[in-house]
Amino acid sequence: MQGPDLTAGRRALLAAAVVAAATAVPLSAGPAAAAPTADRQQQYVAAAAEYGVPTDVLLGVSYLESRWDSNDGTPSTGAGYGPMHLTDARHVTALPGTGHHDAGTEDPRGDDSRSAVALAPRPAEDPAPPAAALQTVDAAAALTGAAPESLRTDADVNIRGGAALLASYQRELGAPVGAGTDPATWYGAVARYAGADSADAAAAFADEVFTTIGAGESRVTDDGQRITLPPRAVQPERSWLDRLGLRRLARPDGLECPTTISCEWIPAPYAAFGDGDYGNHDLSDRPSRQKIEYIVIHDTEGSYATTLKLVQDPTYVSWHYTLRSVDGHIAQHVKTKDVAWHAGNWFVNSKAVGLEHEGFAAQGTWYTEAMYRTSAKLVRHLALRLGVPLDRQHIIGHDNVPGTIAANVRGMHWDTGPYWDWTHYFELLHAPRLDTGTPATGLVRIDPDFATNQPAFTGCVTAGVPCPPRGSSAVILRSAPSADAPLVNDIALRPDGTPNTMAVSDHGARASAGQTYALAGRQGDWTAIWYLGQKAWFHNPSSAPTASWTLGVVATPKPGRATIPVYGRAYPEQAAYPAGVPYQTISPLQYTLAAGQRYAVGAVLAGEYYRASTFDGSSPGDWTVIRGQNRYVQIQFGHRIMYVDLADVQLLPSPVGAPR
Repeated sequence: MQGPDLTAGRRALLAAAVVAAATAVPLSAGPAAAAPTADRQQQYVAAAAEYGVPTDVLLGVSYLESRWDSNDGTPSTGAGYGPMHLTDARHVTALPGTGHHDAGTEDPRGDDSRSAVALAPRPAEDPAPPAAALQTVDAAAALTGAAPESLRTDADVNIRGGAALLASYQRELGAPVGAGTDPATWYGAVARYAGADSADAAAAFADEVFTTIGAGESRVTDDGQRITLPPRAVQPERSWLDRLGLRRLARPDGLECPTTISCEWIPAPYAAFGDGDYGNHDLSDRPSRQKIEYIVIHDTEGSYATTLKLVQDPTYVSWHYTLRSVDGHIAQHVKTKDVAWHAGNWFVNSKAVGLEHEGFAAQGTWYTEAMYRTSAKLVRHLALRLGVPLDRQHIIGHDNVPGTIAANVRGMHWDTGPYWDWTHYFELLHAPRLDTGTPATGLVRIDPDFATNQPAFTGCVTAGVPCPPRGSSAVILRSAPSADAPLVNDIALRPDGTPNTMAVSDHGARASAGQTYALAGRQGDWTAIWYLGQKAWFHNPSSAPTASWTLGVVATPKPGRATIPVYGRAYPEQAAYPAGVPYQTISPLQYTLAAGQRYAVGAVLAGEYYRASTFDGSSPGDWTVIRGQNRYVQIQFGHRIMYVDLADVQLLPSPVGAPR
């Protein structure tokens, strides 16, 4: 795997940036170099010298685990702590609130022409002792003499623990140890650090680390530390991987993953139960039968192992892929040609691919860089093959999927939640970005700085209790341009009209990075957008902007229409249904779009309904797409995407009449 080609200028800047930080602690420094220091770069250099690890190897591994962030001593979705992601699953599972988080009451299939999928209670997590890969803090404690609590919460001690682990892995392989050794010989130790159970996953992790070393990186961490890894050309000696003795995965024909990432086939069953019931997905022939429009990002709300058990249960529901936190390994369960039951909206399901990422939407946990990277590689691969645009109108979170009818809106799930780093994810996707707009162009792209944007959410562990400080993709929306103003109201979530809240699960008054909205006004450091039929204000000072300006198309009611309905699905008109196929009502949601309001357009879609109601396709109309004459416009109406009838709206270039 090759990293992006860097210009000579960037390489020089990266190399120069590290000099000042590195000179304070010589590379030849001994154990005394590990003394605590406020400079995180020096801590890496000192730990590398103490344990005989090349500094760039230590920095490269740490970057792929955490991007050098400390995350305030809180665990990742893979039970890892600190910049080196030392795992302590035993401690994490003993914490309050680390069981399954109630994410909503939706029917994952989301087709109200069929009975809801009756899900059995989720099984308890495996009480067996955690695998060694999920309990590395114990080995780090034995090697360093540091207490597990310090290894979890003190960044300096954590880095020393990671260095000690790498050096121990190198010795066990019989490879040379020393800060001055060739980084190429550390390939096996780096691969083992991944905690992977297969050679494919271990190699994918190590390859990504050495790609990072070759490309170089420099960033400011979540606690304000500037860290720099200068680019260094290294040809890793991959033969060291063989000494780990890991299993090699079968890679069957038809596995829909790029060859540069670790992936295996663990199929979800397609099985009949009798009495016409079956599970856990529907057969189709996409994209020949129906174009795929969306890729939906979920989190598992459980461990990787438990998630695999669930998707292999024919009475449960399904998704196309599951991603493991500790190393980014991927399992595919359903072919992309078939329709998995995952998003709670049949229109979206029939036109989407679903990815489950190991983790929890709340609980203040964070997602590993290894998982972000393999997810981005997979999504880019799928998007290019299936023709899905790389934007936030088509690469969406489960929390961006609308309810199908008014009665279903309140129970829709809200993962991946406010702690998924959408900005970084789209950088990894190499998604195109249009930043030529101005306030006069009338479209606003939400764009906060993830690390420093830390809304005061509550309820991650206990209702009403503040969540740990954590970087977030979300900006908070208020009813007036003031930090004291009440939050806006989502009438579907709070029908009494009261303001929405800062509960982590309550997304009725927030917008997320990458989402685009129509400008509704500006006042001082505040910007208003049209949101769920009202003006919603967010803090957007020029000194620290939380949004950028862009161009595009907006939808507004046609002249003479005071309000128009908003829908959660884009179904065809009744006349389009053949005999014997029940009509699916075009049912509006609780919201309306009023004259004078504008909403950013994501797509114009034909009205479609994929009929699939029997195991063998024997019911009239089964395994066919019913298409009508009506067309719909997908808009960014609130936190979720929604649809309006094309016949009800005008489509205008965003500069027309934009407020200033």
